[in-house]
Amino acid sequence: MLDRIRIVLVNTSHPGNIGAAARAMKNMGLSRLYLVSPKQHPSFDAYSRAAGADDVLGEAVVTETLADALKGCVWVGGTSARERAVQWSVYDPRDCAGVCLEQSVQGDTAIVFGRERTGLTNEELELCNGLVHIPTNPEYSSLNVAAAVQVLCYELRMAFASQSPEKTAENRVQKEDMPATTDQLEGMYQHMYQMMEDINFFGKTNPEIIMRRLKSLYNRARTTKREVAILRGIFSAAQGKKSAD
Repeated sequence: MLDRIRIVLVNTSHPGNIGAAARAMKNMGLSRLYLVSPKQHPSFDAYSRAAGADDVLGEAVVTETLADALKGCVWVGGTSARERAVQWSVYDPRDCAGVCLEQSVQGDTAIVFGRERTGLTNEELELCNGLVHIPTNPEYSSLNVAAAVQVLCYELRMAFASQSPEKTAENRVQKEDMPATTDQLEGMYQHMYQMMEDINFFGKTNPEIIMRRLKSLYNRARTTKREVAILRGIFSAAQGKKSAD
């Protein structure tokens, strides 16, 4: 199941951090590295810091946007060092690893790491089902992105080692409804926004704030594909259509 987990680095500025992250992944048996608009890739520094994890670097998928890197994922955790105004489910690394591995039975999952200096934006976190917070010394909380990758990869390795084949089979049988993927949810959000505009719901309120809170709600709920279809049917009915586009 580790081969269903993506490690996603967003807009990494130092190529050495990409190489060190690849090394951390290979140490723990992960191989699927995604790079969102890296400042420099490929690079000598990255391969030098990878220390033998050249295959992970060579097979890294480079995308322009985070949404592209998360296509097809059924659960996403976004790392964050600070509290946010909108409510997300918050996990420590161990809990995140457990949920990530559990959800990987249904499809690809991902853990997203933000920029070295500024982390992830609120818009990027809207694509995530929960926040991942690594507890650190409050007097010195700065954590290198590659070190953060190592912490999460270690917890994923430990969660994988502790999971029995019987439990994995049980999860497959009991979960009838597949979780909606990030791109399916994004399609639903766009449909929802258009429907709310059509019925003049927003009025004088800020649509961006309302949509951000609704996205947070549905991401926490781990909405299924069947539920997305039902909701889009409701949106279409509100618009006077028979079915969703």
